[in-house]
Amino acid sequence: MSTQTFVLPGQHLDPESLPSHPKLPLKLGPGLRLIPPSTITPTVAGQLCTDRRKNAIWVEFNGSRYIPTIGDLVIATVQKSSVDVYFASLSDYTPNASLPQLSFEGATKKTRPQLSYGSLVYARVTLANKHMDPELECVSSSTGKSEGLGPLTGGMLFPISLGMARRLMLSKPVEQGNLVILEELGAAGVAFEIAVGRNGKLWVDSKNVKTTLAIGKAIQEADEKGLDVDVQKKLAKKLVREL
Repeated sequence: MSTQTFVLPGQHLDPESLPSHPKLPLKLGPGLRLIPPSTITPTVAGQLCTDRRKNAIWVEFNGSRYIPTIGDLVIATVQKSSVDVYFASLSDYTPNASLPQLSFEGATKKTRPQLSYGSLVYARVTLANKHMDPELECVSSSTGKSEGLGPLTGGMLFPISLGMARRLMLSKPVEQGNLVILEELGAAGVAFEIAVGRNGKLWVDSKNVKTTLAIGKAIQEADEKGLDVDVQKKLAKKLVREL
């Protein structure tokens, strides 16, 4: 269960208003900064969101520039490679991130994926420091499993706002993000697969190009026009009739 409060940059947060958990440490997400020893302050204006179950706190803001944060799931586009590392773009405003070629489930020097220029990968940010270029992984360092990460083959890539990316990645996008269009399409029997990157990227794949394009464009329309729930439902019904 999450709650939201509007905050401004530099505002000191009341410690009593922050989530607490008997076992989990407090997790700071995007838009927040820790000033030692214990002061937490927003770096952007937006909705302060807290998830007491996960003991997490972050600021929802619809900025246009993605700033890598450790733990973020992103869709990266391979630009080039060296002997052991792929270099991939996260956005037009950030340096290329490095992705070790062995950072895939079961990868060895013989079985590692062969990714060329323009290849897409779903990855996790493992290093995010203003003094160093970002680093990525496509496998869990603790389990050795991909856990849904890795190369994205087929499908199409659509740019979306950072705010829409966060809404799509909520555990309950319908209740928490007022985003119903994908649920409506699924309930109507439209089969598709998506991957969402915190860096404002949406990958969609389905049975044919027409359906893939229609779903991606619908999400972009809901994003750009700020469509409410009722309009999203009407748009979903229209798409189902046309597909």
